[in-house]
Formats: sequence, structure tokens, C-alpha cells
Amino acid sequence: MAEKIYDAIVVGSGATGGWAAKELTEKGMEVLLLEAGRRLDPAKDFADHKRPYELEFRGKGKFFQKTRPVQSKCYACTEYNYSFFVDDLQNPYVTLNDQPFDWIRMRVVGGRTLSWGRQSYRLSDLDFKAAGRDGYGDNWPISYADLEPYYDKVELFIGISGQTENLPHLPDSKFLPPMPLTCGEQLLRKAAKAKFGRTVTIGRAAVLTKHHNGRFACHYCGPCEHGCITNSYFSSPLTTVAAAQKTGRLTLQPNSVVSHIVVDNRGKAKGVAYVDQTSRAAHAASGKVVLLCASTLESTRILLNSSSSKYPNGLGNSSGVLGHYLMDHIMWGGARGRLPVLGKASPHWGPPRRPNGLYIPRFRNVSDKFPKFLRGYGFQGGSGQNFNFGATGFGADYKRKVKEEAYWSISLGGFGECLARWDNFVELDKDRKDAWGIPVLKIHCAYGKNEKAMVLDMADTAAEMIEAAGGTEIARRTAHNTPGLAIHEVGTARMGNDPKTSVLNRFNQVHDVKNVFVTDGSCYVSSPCQNPTLTMMAITVRACDYLVEEARAGRL
Repeated sequence: MAEKIYDAIVVGSGATGGWAAKELTEKGMEVLLLEAGRRLDPAKDFADHKRPYELEFRGKGKFFQKTRPVQSKCYACTEYNYSFFVDDLQNPYVTLNDQPFDWIRMRVVGGRTLSWGRQSYRLSDLDFKAAGRDGYGDNWPISYADLEPYYDKVELFIGISGQTENLPHLPDSKFLPPMPLTCGEQLLRKAAKAKFGRTVTIGRAAVLTKHHNGRFACHYCGPCEHGCITNSYFSSPLTTVAAAQKTGRLTLQPNSVVSHIVVDNRGKAKGVAYVDQTSRAAHAASGKVVLLCASTLESTRILLNSSSSKYPNGLGNSSGVLGHYLMDHIMWGGARGRLPVLGKASPHWGPPRRPNGLYIPRFRNVSDKFPKFLRGYGFQGGSGQNFNFGATGFGADYKRKVKEEAYWSISLGGFGECLARWDNFVELDKDRKDAWGIPVLKIHCAYGKNEKAMVLDMADTAAEMIEAAGGTEIARRTAHNTPGLAIHEVGTARMGNDPKTSVLNRFNQVHDVKNVFVTDGSCYVSSPCQNPTLTMMAITVRACDYLVEEARAGRL
């Protein structure tokens, strides 16, 4: 029996892979979707409604740190869902002693869409054309006008809740009704606008606030990172991948760890090689087109490992740029305080657990030039009630003190742009391999002076806004995260018009190999301070439109 040749092979089933599968199958293509991890059963694997007493360690167990020393640093990796995350011992990588990098990974169908924070913000030409404004780095080869219709399409399908604010540098989305701000957040909104001209709004989140496209509205149970049994947040398995499966033209194959792209004697891609995650058996799949959507560093790893006589330094690397310009947001700078103006917390505990927070869009280097650093940052955070459960006493006396010592708090944490630098890069470490015999990455990444200057300003501006809202006992935070821990890593296979200085063209097509596309975060030219996933999805839909037309015209 002849081997099946698919119209397209998509590697990775997360945010971008799910969209690629949906778009290509709905346009008539036969698609093979390869995922390195297992398929989850929501009825068995999701734990959003599971109570702590149902778990062996009451939800506080950290036994998985032995096999997941890196993954356990992620707030979302808990006793409830640790098996969604990779085993770090089986999936190692290498860093320099003075350049730690925390690579957070999930290998399951759906990838990190099962535990992401769901914050969804458009970029604008302030971001796409930043180099033209301040002279640093390179402009993207696309503009907001190129991506706007694809933002629309993604948002109308997945559902984004949020508030219209009419800010040119943060374009509004096609919103579902916004979640309400709390009393403390409303105070901050008024004070920040009145004193500083800054906007405080509700987060723009891929969480449904009303029934949408056959999915139920969120009922505010809270622990979204454990899975969502009502399918109220966007995750690819229950939305985009499910839509692709309905076409009858998708073959979803989990437990398939892709090692490299296979090329023919002309240098054209003819498929991929992969290893069965369970049996360790080696396999290959044939396809007319290959789309890498495996996540920023995994896609770049596959390209680097796809070396041959035609491509000795990795596929798509004739420029030598592949692997370079790694970026991740710098975060944690900010402040927190109390809001005595609101009095004590209410005499009961148990409000809805809103799966969202406030957002303060970038205000540095928007209309003026800030002298301390280039680009900018935004804030995420929130305000709510706090009870003193550490009060002394017993019985009725303890309960009374818990209530009497209750207070309102407010917290702001920044997410800042990391400048694109050549010396932040990844390469293969061919002396070390993972559990499937594939060379691992060696990651070189550190924040520079520009990012560190942002963190100090985050602390200052957060503190001044909290004070303006009536805050007291304000504590500034000037520490920052390890690169990678923002889980917004982008770059390493950048887009560009010049094949000598970029890996991909403006449609995410590899310059050197016309039938290979890369549409995840690796294509980023810069790392604007907004969360990146919404833009990755829009870029994928745009690339698929182009791919289909090129395939029909016989140009691939």
C-alpha cells in the first residue's frame, strides 16, 4: 500500500497549530496534525471542579519537583495538572551558569492553551514599526492593516471579552461584554486617568462572558489552569482542532515527537521524521507542505536539527540568523498596597473568582520620548478583599479577628518589552540528547540595561498610581523574573523582506524552502509588551490564506 502524502503536515496542536489545522482543512486540504504529547479526556483529566480534599496532598503537594524542577516554577503547574507539563529529566536543555532560562513546556494535545492566562491584546503600528520611530532594530515586514482582518476573524471565533477604550496604540477587539472591575479597580481607573492621563481597563481575555459559538459562558469557578470542563475559555482541542475534525480532513496523531524536516535531493521539504513518544520507534510522514507550530523554541530546534548536505547549518539558515534574537518579557516590577478608603472587607468570603484582572496599556514612549529607556511596558493586576487568616485566637475569637482585620488590597505588575539582540540566541548541543535521541537546545539569554531600567520605572509608576487612588503601606517591587518565566518567549526565526537578514518572508514562508512555513512566536521581529498569543493566531490565519493560494497556483 502506497504511503499517504498529505496536503499539509502541521507540527504542534496548540494556539497556532490548531488554527492552521482549522484553516487548511476548511479550505479543502488533507492535514496531518502531529502532537508530541498525549490526548486528554476532559472528563478525566480536567480538574477545575475538583476540590483540594480530593487530592492526596490537598493540592499543595510538590512531589513532582523531582521530575519537573523547571516546570514547577510556573504558577500554573500544580498537583492538579503537573502531568500536562513536560518531564524536565526527559526533556533537558542547556544554559550557561550566569544566564539561567526557565523554559516552560506542555506536551499534550492543545499545548499551553490548556493553562495559559488568556490575556489577548492586539498590536499596533507603534509595535510593528517601532524601529522606524526610535531607530533600534528592525521593523516588521507587516503592518496593522495587514493583520487587522485576521485579528477580527480569530476574535469572532474564539471570543474575547473586554472594554472598548479607543486607544490608537492598543486597537480594540471584537469584544464580548466586559467583566466588571472591582471597587478598588474603579478607584484606580478614576485616579490614574485624572492625575496621569493613563487608562485602567478590564483585561481583554479569551474567556466567554456569554454563550458563544456553541460554548457556555464562564461561571467564575476560578482555576482555569486546571482545564475548563465547560469550554468557556479558549483552548485549541475543544475549538479549532474540533472544528478541523468536523471537516473529516484532519488526521490527529498524538505522541509524535518530531525531530526534523525531511528534504529531497532538490532541497524541498517532503515530510517530517518523528519518534513515537511511548515506544521510541522512529517514523516518517510525507506531506506537500510543512507548517511548524510547535512553539518558539521547539520550532527553531526542529529547523536547526534539519541539517543536510543542502542545508548544513539547519533548514532556512542561509542567512545565519536562525536561532538569534530570542526575547521574553521582563516582569514583576510594580507595587502593592492597601486601600483603607474602601473600609474593611465584607463580612463573608465567597465572591465569584473572576478569571481576569485589570490592564493598564503602555504609556511610555507612545506620544513622547521617555529618556530612561526605549519602548515600554503595560501593567496587569487587580484589587480585592483580603482577610487575615493568620490572626491569633481560637473559635469565635479567631473568626472575629479575621473579619475585623480584613482589608482591601491592590497590586500592579509590569510586562515590559525585551529588545531584540543578536547575542540572545539558541543553538543545538549535539553532545546531549533528550529521551528520544534528539539533540537539545543550548540557550543563551539575558536581559539588558534597557529592560532593567524598565523594572525600576514599573515600581515607581505603580506606586504613584496606587497612592493617587488612596493607597497606603505601598511596597515597591524592583526584582525581575528569569528569562523564560514570563512564558512569552518569541523570536529566533524572524520575519523580514531580506533573505540575508531573516528566516521567513512576510507570509511566514521560509525564504530558502518555499513549502515550509513557521507561524508561532519564533517569527516575531520584536517583543511588544502585549501578551503575544492573539497575534500569533492572527498571523497563522493570514499565512494559511497565502499558503492555500500558492498551493492552488502550483508555486509551492
